[in-house]
Amino acid sequence: MPLQQATYHPPALWQNGHISTIYSALFRQVPNPGYQRERLELPDGDFLDLDWLPSWGETDKVALLVHGLEGDTRRPYMVGSAKLFSGEGYAVCAMNLRGCSGEPNRRYRSYHSGATEDLDEVIRHIRKVRPGHRIYLNGFSLGGNLILKYLGETGGAPAGIAAAAAISVPVDLYDSLRQLQQPKNWVYSTHFLRNLRGKLRQKKRLFPERITDALIRQVRTLKDFDDLYTSKAHGFRDALDYYARCSSLPVLPNIGVPTLILNAENDSFLGPACYPEAVCRMHPNLFFESPRHGGHVGFVLPGGAYYNEERTIRFFRDLT
Repeated sequence: MPLQQATYHPPALWQNGHISTIYSALFRQVPNPGYQRERLELPDGDFLDLDWLPSWGETDKVALLVHGLEGDTRRPYMVGSAKLFSGEGYAVCAMNLRGCSGEPNRRYRSYHSGATEDLDEVIRHIRKVRPGHRIYLNGFSLGGNLILKYLGETGGAPAGIAAAAAISVPVDLYDSLRQLQQPKNWVYSTHFLRNLRGKLRQKKRLFPERITDALIRQVRTLKDFDDLYTSKAHGFRDALDYYARCSSLPVLPNIGVPTLILNAENDSFLGPACYPEAVCRMHPNLFFESPRHGGHVGFVLPGGAYYNEERTIRFFRDLT
């Protein structure tokens, strides 16, 4: 499809990508929407916690929301989207990835950018409990890559999936890692690394024979974490193998449902390979929009909803 014309023009303060990113992550306030939690037991003995939000009125639509790295359903970008979807007549299923719902998951493995088998389990569950409902996917950052990879792997139009939107999405994981390791992103990489080390300490209590203090001390960068844990726990050779096999970029041409990709030009998490204009330009189902501003999931608008939330709703509405 032709590239989408961006209409996001924030006030001057929010034109700085770092300000919009940090404010949106740390200072945006969105009241608790009143989620109803459901635990989904998985075939491998693990579990996923799903947070549901009913629609305002009868509906045949479900919005499935997937958070980013070290996020959860309580993050402002998830709650803001959930509330707007609910008000627009969607039932909302907000997915906590493994180990992200406030309780450690049971297995040695965890979540990662390409764990489409877990997303598939949730979609199958929604189709079972909401038969006949159209499912709309909305992922953020890592969750956006997960959704795009799922759609590209399945090809065509997976049963029940009506459309998708991926926000601030690192479609090339190695390209994004290189950006995060630059000095300009020290604050973000340090924050992620601190949280991920904390997850390793949780795992150490459950699996002391597999995770040692010495291993945790070796984790000094995000790539170290993926070399020493992510790749080993999930069947990849090393971090580079993980990035190559779990990036959604190679499978974007296979996507068979209308899909919006919204990546801001000043998103410091994303490098050149994360702006798939060439693929989207000639693809009938891919709609790529790249506003000058927005940072990383920081599309601030005066008032309540964010631009990415309103844009996603409008994109889905225009398809009907």
